[in-house]
Amino acid sequence: MPTKSCQRYEILQIDLSRPLEPLTVPPNACGVAFVIRADDRPVAYFMEALPAGTTIEPEALASKILEHAGKQILADRIFKELRGPLDASRFPRLDIAICTHNRPETLARCLSSLRDVGARWESGRTRVLVIDNAPSDNRTEEVVRNFAGVVYVREPKPGLDFARNRALAECTGDLLAFLDDDVVVDRCWLTGLQEAWAANPDAGAFTGPILPFELETKAQIVFEQMGGFGKSFERVRFGARLPESPTYPCGAGIFGAGANMVFSRAALERLGGFDEALDTGAPLPGGGDLDIFYRIVLAGYPLVRESNLVVYHQHRREYKQLRHQMWTWGLGTMAYLVKCWRQNPAERASIRCWTVWWLCYQLSKISIPHLRKSGGRWPIDMVIAELAGAVVGICGQYDRSVARIARLRRRFA
Repeated sequence: MPTKSCQRYEILQIDLSRPLEPLTVPPNACGVAFVIRADDRPVAYFMEALPAGTTIEPEALASKILEHAGKQILADRIFKELRGPLDASRFPRLDIAICTHNRPETLARCLSSLRDVGARWESGRTRVLVIDNAPSDNRTEEVVRNFAGVVYVREPKPGLDFARNRALAECTGDLLAFLDDDVVVDRCWLTGLQEAWAANPDAGAFTGPILPFELETKAQIVFEQMGGFGKSFERVRFGARLPESPTYPCGAGIFGAGANMVFSRAALERLGGFDEALDTGAPLPGGGDLDIFYRIVLAGYPLVRESNLVVYHQHRREYKQLRHQMWTWGLGTMAYLVKCWRQNPAERASIRCWTVWWLCYQLSKISIPHLRKSGGRWPIDMVIAELAGAVVGICGQYDRSVARIARLRRRFA
């Protein structure tokens, strides 16, 4: 865990196609986060606490990279050799939806990053949709006007899954991507999606690593040290069953997160879109991504986690905001499981086992950390916040949200 005086980590991009050079930790930093690239492709990420002013010589840097990222680098090299040339002309039509609410500054940054990755909006093969969810002013619409070809859609019903379903209704592509408005896409994001689809054209969904955009505050550092949104660079094709996991696919967090996900439009339409009682603000601001991943897999669609489908997310800067986020994670997780319990009786044994495991895992974060791979202790207030949210999630929060969205539908009918 960072010390009280530690306020930032330096984020460095290291491209292995170039000779390694000595690195010095800046005087105002207490550690470094490394994004490792091979042939310009992101292949690994790791953090290390280092005193300010520390110089890392090329030999020591190479040793650190080999220790933390050797397997990922080798796996990516093998994948590249086996894949062969990529024929992007076969890639289907893609719509990219950004659901936003009163955050024009981060939206503009996200749109700029999409423009920079080389998506040819004017070709008709790729569209960007901005779903302006219950805005209080016209700032978002004004931002969109500065990006030629971006489609602006206003969704009056407040709630993220209302906005996601509006994007699905507006979608004309074969694939529909969802990005949070506070992410920046990596320059290989579009190529990574094309590669993943070429290898898995039958997939119902694709996800990828979500790395930090900045590590400038204690809250952002703590969140990454707790695991962040998930940053595994292991390529995985998830199916209906995972033999080594008796509780699969209840722990839908292994698949990815809603900040960076892509779906087959046909699969989403077959499943009826997103559950609007989840991820719809108070009283239930979470669980929508877990639910759709779970339903995609149970419906028999492969879900592919692609290592090059990378985005950079601006984490909560304030510690209080992070604690509230952990509360909503516990809330959304248990509300989603309550729904799964009711609607999937055949899965109840695995749901029960996973819930018990989850509760034990939360307690292990502060009481017996040596039983976990990381071995580190989590801030006790973060664990308590997540557990408190879980209790509320179990105790009727899904039903309260269902009643709320029924009122919203009548109001906006």
